[in-house]
Amino acid sequence: MDDQEFWQTLDLLVASSILRIDRPQGASHPRHPEMTYPLDYGYLEGTGAIDGGGVDVWVGSLPDRRVTAVICAVDLHKRDSEVKILLGCTPEEARVVLRTHNAGSQSAILIARPGDE
Repeated sequence: MDDQEFWQTLDLLVASSILRIDRPQGASHPRHPEMTYPLDYGYLEGTGAIDGGGVDVWVGSLPDRRVTAVICAVDLHKRDSEVKILLGCTPEEARVVLRTHNAGSQSAILIARPGDE
């Protein structure tokens, strides 16, 4: 599988799922109220992630809600790792989300879709 197939597979996952935004931009984290969400945050219904919920998704301001990047995050406190999908995020929005995941016990990397850097 080449890189293009990876991005196309993510596109298919998103296209075949219902996106639920459960934490809108500006909302406080339910367990860490000092943390506010810089963008809309939610999940894909009918998918699975390590935390038992759906695959996490950040939604940016671009009108085309295609997959623009993924974030791979590791949390030493929770002792887990996750992939988070970024939809319609500008490069600056992606950097903001990355900073959000590089805080506390978390460390993350951003993988931008080629051509969307």
